[in-house]
Amino acid sequence: MTYQPMSATDTIVALSTPPGRSGIGVIRLSGERPLEIIRALLSDQSFVPKAGRVSLRQIYEPSSGALLDEALVTYFKAPHSYTGDDVVELSCHGSPVILRQVLDLILNLDARLAGPGEFTMRAVLNGKLNLVQAEAIRDLINAQTSAAVRQAARQIGGELSSRLQGIQASLIEVIVVLESSIEFVEEDLPEVAAIPVNDKLITVRSELEKLSATFRDGRLLRDGLKIALVGRPNVGKSSLFNGLLSFERAIVTDIAGTTRDSLTELISLRGIPVLLTDTAGVRTSQDTIESLGVERTRQAIADADIVVLVLDGSQPLLKEDFEMLSELETTTHLIAANKMDLDSFDLNQIRKASSSVPIQVVSAKYGTGLSSLGDAILAPFVSSELTGVGLLITDARHFDLLKRAGKSLDESIRLFRLHASEELVLVGLHDSLRFLGEITGETTTEEILSQIFATFCIGK
Repeated sequence: MTYQPMSATDTIVALSTPPGRSGIGVIRLSGERPLEIIRALLSDQSFVPKAGRVSLRQIYEPSSGALLDEALVTYFKAPHSYTGDDVVELSCHGSPVILRQVLDLILNLDARLAGPGEFTMRAVLNGKLNLVQAEAIRDLINAQTSAAVRQAARQIGGELSSRLQGIQASLIEVIVVLESSIEFVEEDLPEVAAIPVNDKLITVRSELEKLSATFRDGRLLRDGLKIALVGRPNVGKSSLFNGLLSFERAIVTDIAGTTRDSLTELISLRGIPVLLTDTAGVRTSQDTIESLGVERTRQAIADADIVVLVLDGSQPLLKEDFEMLSELETTTHLIAANKMDLDSFDLNQIRKASSSVPIQVVSAKYGTGLSSLGDAILAPFVSSELTGVGLLITDARHFDLLKRAGKSLDESIRLFRLHASEELVLVGLHDSLRFLGEITGETTTEEILSQIFATFCIGK
């Protein structure tokens, strides 16, 4: 099967469920000829399905007449479908062999394999969705936490689109006033009209700034953080790793150097996806395998957004501890003072060694202090509680266009206050309106659309 260039009139097909064995595998067709193709597969030219109804039918190999499978056929008649075109979905048995055979037959009947996101792109081109909603569908599929799911669902529901429409409407009101005043070139805009225009522009600028300011949290919610647990051997890194995961992922023993390679797992901290890495203990070793593990630890430190240095507070700090403290000075990091459950635990020695770095007291063995450690990890990055916040800007493209719109608007406000000609003021207002339109797809070029939908999965 080969992918061909997109065309809005072709009948496209793709497997819409993940590859592999399953109870059901869904094959989706959309375009001008899905019913014609399905009739050939069913060996029934009189087949006329009811829109929105499911039919149990047998699928045959058209040339030989051999029975291939029994499938559920669902028909969505244009324009009442996901793409806005005729759509047919075949729910076959989830054998990869069966699904491949059915796909090959459909391709031989003059359909072509859909490109990434092509079903959703057709929905945008046919006015079923705007670009913000389409991108939110991708984000919903890729969401790694329940908080990210909620944000994507809000954007699919049109919350961001509605906010942008209000801002655009206010800009258009100002543009109409200024465009109308151009007709009276011998007079400046009356003072009574200038004040509402200025106030309206300030209000719009404030709305853009409020939306832009949410991107810091929104990006975190969508992309997450990388965290590395580091320290010398036997300080409790793997126990802390297991405690944060809430299951026994890493092997824990009293033998120093048990962890010889990095282990990585995805967890959720306050709704934020976090890629947590347990690393090999850092020490000088003649063991080749352990030395390779230490090199991977240093790579994990370089890749991490924040490093958690685990220190054993029940023992005097060793040379390796001080070396790690020195090595991490230029990175974002904090200290987890472990083994607070032991009588010999002494926090003062750690405070003396590093007075300027946040210190969290924990017991990895009993899970004490792990919640506070999670808060401390997020503190440098999160500006609010993400579990109950409102709408967030999660897409870098949206953020960039909001900033561009704001910059253009700032220039128009500056010129308006200098009593510049309406023509000059309008340049920035029109640019700002165009940038906002690019977010929803109203003024987005075909090239940019292709780049955006290339990030989608094939069957969506």
